[in-house]
Amino acid sequence: MAVIKKTPAEIEAMKEAGRLSAAVLREVGARCVPGASTLELDEFAEDYIRSHGGIPTFKGYGGFPGSICASINEQIVHGIPSPAVKLQSGDIISIDVGATVDGWAGDNAWTYAVGTISPEKKRLLEVTEKSMWAGISAARVGNRLGDIGHAVQSVAKKAGLGVVRDYTGHGIGRNMHEDPNVPNYGIRHTGMKLEAGMVLAIEPMLTLGTHKTHVMSDGWLVVTQDGKPAAHFEKTVAITEDGPILVSVEPDRERPI
Repeated sequence: MAVIKKTPAEIEAMKEAGRLSAAVLREVGARCVPGASTLELDEFAEDYIRSHGGIPTFKGYGGFPGSICASINEQIVHGIPSPAVKLQSGDIISIDVGATVDGWAGDNAWTYAVGTISPEKKRLLEVTEKSMWAGISAARVGNRLGDIGHAVQSVAKKAGLGVVRDYTGHGIGRNMHEDPNVPNYGIRHTGMKLEAGMVLAIEPMLTLGTHKTHVMSDGWLVVTQDGKPAAHFEKTVAITEDGPILVSVEPDRERPI
C-alpha cells in the first residue's frame, strides 16, 4: 500500500478543490425539492463546477456518466442521474460530488431530506452525520485506521443501525481514489498508523436494516439488500500535527472540533 502524503502547501492547494466541491454540494442540496429530477441536479452541478474554474471529477471516471451520484432512499451510492427519476416529498437523497481544481480532487457527500420525511429517516440522517464527525475526530496523528472505523461503527451500533462494509472511504489527492481504504468499521489501535500529511475521504454509509448490499443491473447503483433506507455523509480531511482539518468545506469551517 503506497500512501501519498501531502505537504502543507499541497494541502492548501487541495482546499481550492475542496471548497468548490463543498459549495456545489450545498447548492445542489438546496435544489433537492419535490419534482426535481436527478438529471436537473446533475446538469446544475456540472455547470456550477465548470463556471467556477473546476472540472467535474466524477464525469467519465471509470465510465460513470454523471457529475454527481444521486442515490434515493434504499439506494446507497453511485446512482446515475436520470430525467425519469423525480424527487418526491418523504424521500432522502444522497448527493456525492467531486470537483477537480489545478489537478487536485475534492470529494464530499451529504444526504438531504426532500420535503417532510419520517422520524425514522430523520434519525438515520442525524446518526450517520454524527458517525462521520466521530470518524473525523479520530483522524489524528498516532491513531490508526481502525480507530476511525471503530469511531464510526460505535455511533452506528449504539443507534442500532447497519454499517455498510462493501464500500469505504479512501485516500485522495491528485487522484480521487488513493491508498489507503478507510473502512467504516474496525478495532481500535489496529491497522495503518495515521501520520501528518495523509488526506482521507471519510464517508460513513449507514442503513436502517442490513449492512448487505446489491449492485443493480447498470453496474453502478448500489442498494440495500433488504430495501431499507440508507444515508451517506462524506468529508475530505487532512491529518496534521495540530489535529484534523476539513478540506472539502467552504471558508472559515476548516476546524471540525
